Amino acid sequence: MTIRRFPGPVLAIALLASLSACAGEERPAASATASESARATPRPVSAVMPDIIGGNAGRAAEQMGPDTEVTIKDVSGKGRSVDDPAEWKICETRPGPNRQITGYPVVLGVVRVAESCG
Repeated sequence: MTIRRFPGPVLAIALLASLSACAGEERPAASATASESARATPRPVSAVMPDIIGGNAGRAAEQMGPDTEVTIKDVSGKGRSVDDPAEWKICETRPGPNRQITGYPVVLGVVRVAESCG
């Protein structure tokens, strides 16, 4: 019976070097840069603004999805910040209902639920 002994540190270094080389091949740096720049560049918009006038601003923003940039603005004239959109109702939208969304952000003009759009 023959017993072979491999030098442990040399084998470990060779194994780590081959794993590092393989890891670099899986995701080239050029691909990471391209995907990051693709996220920074807005995609063309091809959606229609739903008729959400009178609806809840929180639910509307959620339903538009994470890819839609939404700005929620108090249109009461009081200049309040909208911290919890669920407490606000929609009085107007830009673009208007059933209009093509041609750019971002989509703007929801809101007032507190208990207030009238006036």
